[in-house]
Amino acid sequence: MKVDILAISAHPDDVELSCSGTLLSELALGKKVGIVDLTKGELGTRGTPELRQIEAEEAAAQMGANFREILSLKDGFFTHSEENLKEVIEIIRIYQPNIVLTNAHSDRHPDHGKAAKLVKEACFLSGLRKIETKHEAWRPTAVYHYIQDYYLKPDFVYDITPYIDKKIELIKCFKSQFYDPNSSEPDTPLTGAGFFDFIKSRAAEMGRPSGIAYAEGFQVNRFPAIRSLSHLV
Repeated sequence: MKVDILAISAHPDDVELSCSGTLLSELALGKKVGIVDLTKGELGTRGTPELRQIEAEEAAAQMGANFREILSLKDGFFTHSEENLKEVIEIIRIYQPNIVLTNAHSDRHPDHGKAAKLVKEACFLSGLRKIETKHEAWRPTAVYHYIQDYYLKPDFVYDITPYIDKKIELIKCFKSQFYDPNSSEPDTPLTGAGFFDFIKSRAAEMGRPSGIAYAEGFQVNRFPAIRSLSHLV
């Protein structure tokens, strides 16, 4: 299946936290969207990989994504290796996305920066015909890095105002990872009752300079180009 947008994340729930409003908007425009999680999130303090996969599938179904695939890179320990690059290259060649969304280059979790570098390079290498895989060479037009935990100055923001409440619902699909008053598992920085307020506040912070109620922020590897000033808000 060829998709318009492929969101690649280090862990199940990164996409929901960082760019699910954008994906909901693009899906409403008729775009095909896929999600690939590099790891199963097996080092997460709460829950299990099996439970997290169920939660990830539920979130993707509620979003309306065309597919979600979870790979088996080692959570916390995956490296920038030829083997891992080729696995991501194969994914890119299978789904032939025009746009790839992935983690930020710098973030609280070390895996996020590692994923950003791995995915960015795989997107370039995927276009080299002499790298042989089961599928033909393909290079996405653009790679955008979504902003997650750390505040990073965005290169552009995407208006998600109509989808902010749905974004929160998608995050709540990961019940094992976030606030659950009935859970007896250890507390983490993500499990406080106010965490969802932080998500909305971050989206408001991203949108405010542009006069938008709620937005998601992205950083770019090259300057985006436009063909009309009317495309800018």
